[in-house]
Amino acid sequence: MNILVCVKQVLDLNQIRIKADTGEPVISGVPYRLSEFDKNALEAAITLKEKHGGKVTALSFGTSRLKETIKEALAMGADEAMLIVEENWAGGDPGRTAGLLSLAIQKLGAFDLILVGEGSADNYSGQVGPRLAERLGIPQVTYVRVLEFVEGKILATRDLEDCYEVVESPLGILVSATSELNSPRLPSLMKILAAGKKPLTITTPAELQEVRDGTGVEQIRNVAPPLSRKRVLLEGDADKVTEELVLALQNEGVLRR
Repeated sequence: MNILVCVKQVLDLNQIRIKADTGEPVISGVPYRLSEFDKNALEAAITLKEKHGGKVTALSFGTSRLKETIKEALAMGADEAMLIVEENWAGGDPGRTAGLLSLAIQKLGAFDLILVGEGSADNYSGQVGPRLAERLGIPQVTYVRVLEFVEGKILATRDLEDCYEVVESPLGILVSATSELNSPRLPSLMKILAAGKKPLTITTPAELQEVRDGTGVEQIRNVAPPLSRKRVLLEGDADKVTEELVLALQNEGVLRR
């Protein structure tokens, strides 16, 4: 089985601080890592390869920092990787990302299965996967929490708002993975050292002959929502405190009268 996994490098959200006066994130010096949802997709691909054979290719778009970040995907078990590098890339445009990924996939060749995370850990727009499937002209199965390969077909369980849906599909589809799909493995030291020897192809938007139509997304501001603490302290027995809490929430408009 020939599997492609699209992964994204994101800032380590656990190390981002917020400026108290402006609400802007402080990202200077914050390290990059693979998005957690993409790790779920990658783990699913590696598990399928281990059970049924084949090859796993990791594909990503970002700055030259990817050369280090992608080593985590290779250490986990991807056989090779392709990077689309643009030094001034700032993210935030799922349409352009999907377009570049589709051009790279056409250059790499046909795949039996394409896996993506349901969204990225930073922007979480959830648009790249569906846009990519549309550009490639292939069917897609989204929000997958269980993924199996049975009798030559993909069997996927989708996690919807109020139910689970089981979908059966032939190969040649795109699947987006949820965090419930699996627990991504931690590569051993030997695999981390061996990752640097695996095939790595680097290309650019120009080499992929990208044609931009001028309809991209422009990020105007990126600030945290303002937070204010009421510092209301409720004391007393449970019945009294419950009544006071409900009244306080009603006064704030959180609960309707």
